[in-house]
Amino acid sequence: MNNFDWDENERPRAYLITFRTYGTWLHGDERGAIDRHGQNAYGSPRVAVNRKLEAIMNGNQSAGAIILSGQQREVVAAAINETCDLRNYSLYALNVRTNHGHIVSASLDRPEKMLNGFKANATRALRNAGLVGDEKVWARCGSTRYLWKPSHVNGAIDYVLYGQGDDLPPHW
Repeated sequence: MNNFDWDENERPRAYLITFRTYGTWLHGDERGAIDRHGQNAYGSPRVAVNRKLEAIMNGNQSAGAIILSGQQREVVAAAINETCDLRNYSLYALNVRTNHGHIVSASLDRPEKMLNGFKANATRALRNAGLVGDEKVWARCGSTRYLWKPSHVNGAIDYVLYGQGDDLPPHW
């Protein structure tokens, strides 16, 4: 194969789906954010650091930030696995962290539908297990990166399983 790793597939091979727990990454934070009301195309500039905006958003939260315990992380991972089984999604990698989750998965469904299903089923599982109450568990939206080439899929799998730091094991 050449250096371009060329594919002419009509659909992405998989998606890298990421979602965060509620209140753990606010606009104005030094990590940056995407402006959902303005230009938010891939590669567009992020919202600049703004401590005043971050403080306002923190004050507007209806509850504190959600940090997942080990038991909560296991329940979320099991719910994502179950979602993939029920909806016939291919699951290539999964890593649920204390404040976010990464999934590499493939489906004919749109990745936004997959993301919403993962979050909804994980929330239901956490509530059924008595591990959260009525509070918001997840931040609005999430990231859905399209993976078009085998090298993109392999890179995403590597990132999810081995690029998150070594303090918590992946859920594979």
